[in-house]
Amino acid sequence: MKLIHLSDLHLGKRVNEFSMLEDQEYILKEILGIIDQEAPAGVLIAGDVYDKPVPPAEAVHLFDDFLVSLARRRLQVFVISGNHDSAERIAFGGRLMSHSGIHLSPVYDGRVVPLSLEDAYGPVHIYLLPYLKPAHVRAAFPKREISSYTDAIQVAVEEMRVNPAERNILVTHQFVTGAARSDSEEISVGGTDNVDAAVFADFDYVALGHIHGPQNIGSPRIRYCGTPLKYSFSERNHEKSVTVVELGKKGNLQIRTVPLRPRRDLREIRGTYDELTLRRNYEGTQREDYLHVILTDEEDVPDAMARLRTVYPNLMKLDYDNLRTRSAALLEEAEDREQKDELGLFTEFYEKQNGQPMNEVQRELAARLMRKLKEGEA
Repeated sequence: MKLIHLSDLHLGKRVNEFSMLEDQEYILKEILGIIDQEAPAGVLIAGDVYDKPVPPAEAVHLFDDFLVSLARRRLQVFVISGNHDSAERIAFGGRLMSHSGIHLSPVYDGRVVPLSLEDAYGPVHIYLLPYLKPAHVRAAFPKREISSYTDAIQVAVEEMRVNPAERNILVTHQFVTGAARSDSEEISVGGTDNVDAAVFADFDYVALGHIHGPQNIGSPRIRYCGTPLKYSFSERNHEKSVTVVELGKKGNLQIRTVPLRPRRDLREIRGTYDELTLRRNYEGTQREDYLHVILTDEEDVPDAMARLRTVYPNLMKLDYDNLRTRSAALLEEAEDREQKDELGLFTEFYEKQNGQPMNEVQRELAARLMRKLKEGEA
């Protein structure tokens, strides 16, 4: 069985005050072209359909067009709400739309009823689990012990009564421990929203949303497909793609990607003002791409943003990299470190070394060890 895995469309998003709707409409048409080539049985959309709980009308219209296009292709489509969505708004009309093959996750109440597709090897059960916080699961199961995100998702999964002997897919929207994040994602202080991948042991494939960079967590079985477009300059080196999932008989899983080519890329360029505005240096380039320009002039260029936009109309961000800015950055870093205690410095070091913040258990352990060391010195 072949399925297409998408997530984090963020329809209606603005990046540095630029509306992305035109680019999103373009990329959705690109995705439809890939779907026509791949001819899957279904499409999984793992949350953050919209960028805001109350999306603009244009974003709703765009998603409506996309769903209609999928329904006309007689595909089974599975959609969950993410942390940027309103669960109630995503769920609206779900019971009616299911007759057209569009399956929308209901507001979580503790019950997750699988939807099943059939192929030559039997059924594939698809479970839709929208973005959850521990409070959502505690409300559904007040007698269960739930103190963390891992506890919450583990309880939610246990209550699904999954049969591990059959083929099972989970579509969910959480931060799984070990995933590499980008600047455009919401980050919880101390990594308190981490979910341990072990809770997904009974699933043949976990279609994740929430993280913008495409990546596997431990194995291809647990995967973030990433956003279809770049939504921050921290994503400028991402290779955006559509994930194609193929399930054979139980235990047989193949994953591959099909690259996505946006209408306008999001790039970073650097040089002096004179270099970047010299015709021979920009002719033949994609001048309409979304750009972060880093000027290396030692002196500020008057009205640089407006002047550069006559050459690069979609210039989003302008910075300087010169002796003055580097000296200021070093001074700010030194002042910041002076204000931090030992635990703060160790936390910063840990995050740089591991690419993710310490969780609360790790912070408490580090604090306890530091207290013991201080007591030993005393």
